[in-house]
Amino acid sequence: MKRTMSTSATLPQAPRRSLVESAMELIRAQVEGGDWKVGERIPKEQELADMLQVGRNTVREAIRVLSHANVLEVRQGDGTYVRSNVDPAEIMRRVSRSSLRDHFELRAMLETEAARLAAIHRTKADVTLLRRLLGERGEQYNHKGGETFIDADLNFHSAIARISGNAALAELYRYFSSMVRFNMMSALDFDDLPEPGQEAHAAIVEAIDHQDEEGAAIAAKAVIAPLLAALEEGRTS
Repeated sequence: MKRTMSTSATLPQAPRRSLVESAMELIRAQVEGGDWKVGERIPKEQELADMLQVGRNTVREAIRVLSHANVLEVRQGDGTYVRSNVDPAEIMRRVSRSSLRDHFELRAMLETEAARLAAIHRTKADVTLLRRLLGERGEQYNHKGGETFIDADLNFHSAIARISGNAALAELYRYFSSMVRFNMMSALDFDDLPEPGQEAHAAIVEAIDHQDEEGAAIAAKAVIAPLLAALEEGRTS
């Protein structure tokens, strides 16, 4: 049996500071919570305006944005339907608001598996590329290049993700890279947060070169481990 919100129901009034964003959040909550299921038609604009206690123009704009995000689908002459219960952009915004420790834990998961797969699928050309990127990273590391060093570090790790042979993992890491960069910039503000040097990164390349899957995974995890340990101990708080 389909569950829909009663036309007489009233949701909490949207804050005046950002009516469209608040309306989007409340609509998204109905979708994510299962009150409006994928494939179902949601209430009409005026009904939504009454529920959210906002104007129809606000509802129309909220629906437009959620349609572009593929959460809703507007069918002319028929109504608006739920297309997906997942909003990728909103998920990434939530991820971006996670703690520094959570961020590095997620990064460790992605980079560990990427290194493991790269050891399986790598070619000699791939190894040559990694050695070059490792050298560029080392140059910037020695010069304490700040943003330039972070870009060199990301180029190195992003290459491993591509070499993994898993297109989904590579795309996820590429999408995630903007937050990786932001969090690495944040980490620079903490003098006592360790930055793994060239030796730790070279161990990843050597394991990939020798097609040592477990060794590559261990080496990749070892790069993040000191950062996680420091954050766990609260030395950056």
